[in-house]
Amino acid sequence: MLGGTDLRAVRRRVRLALVLSQILGGLGVSTAVALAAVLAEEIGGSEAVAGLASTSSVVGTALLSLPFAALMARRGRRVGLTSAYAVAAVGGLVVVAGAAMRNFPLLLVGMAAFGASNTANLQARFAAADLAEPLHRARAISTVVWATTIGAVLGPNIAAPAGQSVAGLGLPEAAGPFLWGTGVFLAAGVLLHLLLRPDPLLTARALARAEENGTADAAADNTTDDAPEARTREAEDGDGRSLRAGLAAVAASAHARVALAAIAGSHTVMVSVMVMTPVDLGGHGAGVELIGLVISGHIAGMYAFSPVVGWLADRIGRFSVILSGVALLGCATALAGTANGNHAQSAAGLFLLGLGWSAGLVAGSALLTDSIPQHARAAVQGFSDMIMNSAAGVGAALSGLVVAQAGYGWLNLLAAALLVPVAVLTVAVAARR
Repeated sequence: MLGGTDLRAVRRRVRLALVLSQILGGLGVSTAVALAAVLAEEIGGSEAVAGLASTSSVVGTALLSLPFAALMARRGRRVGLTSAYAVAAVGGLVVVAGAAMRNFPLLLVGMAAFGASNTANLQARFAAADLAEPLHRARAISTVVWATTIGAVLGPNIAAPAGQSVAGLGLPEAAGPFLWGTGVFLAAGVLLHLLLRPDPLLTARALARAEENGTADAAADNTTDDAPEARTREAEDGDGRSLRAGLAAVAASAHARVALAAIAGSHTVMVSVMVMTPVDLGGHGAGVELIGLVISGHIAGMYAFSPVVGWLADRIGRFSVILSGVALLGCATALAGTANGNHAQSAAGLFLLGLGWSAGLVAGSALLTDSIPQHARAAVQGFSDMIMNSAAGVGAALSGLVVAQAGYGWLNLLAAALLVPVAVLTVAVAARR
């Protein structure tokens, strides 16, 4: 029987495995992404195609979200997250091969597969919520989000030595971080394979089933991935965990729709403004060092304060924190859009942009998990990541056109306009609670 003490031990083990894997995953992503545009420009031969590397990675993340969510729904988090890191590792090798052969299409294919690392990073926050107590669910999510800070900060600092390490192999230096990223992702996958036992999603389902049956005996039988009873029940419940069932669950829950709107809206606004901020700063005379400092402050806003955001979401409620995130993002776009060369104001705006994103993601993810029945959660969570990354990819692609035609200020104004339906929907649903 899985008692309270055993369950607490399982939670600690799951949290440790996820935190360590997030550090490695964030390290691998940030090390490579720091030079992705440089590598694309070198292989593609033009500045015009430099942004396609990051775009391919975002598209890959969006397209791979649903297949890996389906895999997790059937086989659990451990198999799904490990497989995602394995695909990302293969993607890193394909990028290196494309660089070696100076084959730009092959490089883009590798970048798309490399995007599976972001799929794993994003889905890990839901794995943290699987076994968390409902009143502590947002804090569990925020702890995993926070762990990404360590890898995200360290990654760009080791990009240079990673590039130098392949100089003797006849590869472009900008390909080195992708080779290192492959090794880091393999390490993250092995770590999850060894430590993420029992599987948090399968265990949560077993506990839910045991609660329905009024006994904890079923939970004891299903806390190992090798239990034949678990596989039999998972197969029987397969239809209930399909994407169609997940969409039906979202359609039946106004709270779930608010959560999806908050997650997708926050992410789209953040990405759309963030990708063009270096261009705006450079156009107003900022050097590489200053641009790097502003982006570092933005990353700190995204991740460093997520435990505080999670605590607030558990303490004062998901809806209040979502609305706070909308307000922060609105202030961020106002500051950044009217900076006009005031670099301190731009830095403040980008910091608030990251903080608002954190509020929307953490509170929205907790609300989504709260609102969906256990059997459909994995499918809905994968769908939410596909929506947020697809919307952000469109936003990033259009942001350059907006800046070129109308300017950075208009980009921020249009981004702020996206927050209006999120705020209206949140207030309307909260008022009916």
